[in-house]
Amino acid sequence: MSTIRAVVIDDFGVVRGGVRLLLDGENDIETVGEGENIEDGLPQVQALKPDIVVLDLVMKGRITLEAIPALREVSPKTRVVVLSTLDDVHYARSSFNAGASAYVLKEGAPEKLFEAVREAAGGGRYLDPAVGARLALGTDAAHDATALGDREREVVRLLSLGYTCVEVAAQVGRSPRTIEAYRARIMEKLGLETRADLVKYALGEGLLEAPANSSVSAA
Repeated sequence: MSTIRAVVIDDFGVVRGGVRLLLDGENDIETVGEGENIEDGLPQVQALKPDIVVLDLVMKGRITLEAIPALREVSPKTRVVVLSTLDDVHYARSSFNAGASAYVLKEGAPEKLFEAVREAAGGGRYLDPAVGARLALGTDAAHDATALGDREREVVRLLSLGYTCVEVAAQVGRSPRTIEAYRARIMEKLGLETRADLVKYALGEGLLEAPANSSVSAA
């Protein structure tokens, strides 16, 4: 079997290094480049023509779905594996619609990433089982594009009360990076731009009247 050549794009150096270390530990996968954002990674993908790009879906607090077709345009044979903190059917579906070949959760086991990379490199598709289960059960089917789930509403409430992402993470049992991803997703869903907009939304929805012990526990 030929070696699968990969480029990793993630805005956190520690994450990039960790993903690279994991991939390079496999006999049939080799990391040939990395980038901290799409502007940095795109020229490398164009020049190196890797088999796979492992792409972080949320970078610098912004959803990067538009990066997927851009990567495919400069290197049509390169397959995109989305690595995400967002366990949301909507974003998995949107990633595939944009041209991704795989959607993997960062909190999953490394074996899932390896399987996704190999499946995508072989021309197939891979969906993280945790997201696939929600899709099969129709968990998000009854929600419209701007509806917020219980955990999202709790994140909105805590952020609107002035808690930082680190503090919110401690309260709901998730990582700060995951809360940053939730915040980006919420702002995009609701079409908001600033914390003031978020507070206004929370007030309008009555979220700030919720009892202090209403935190949603981690799934």
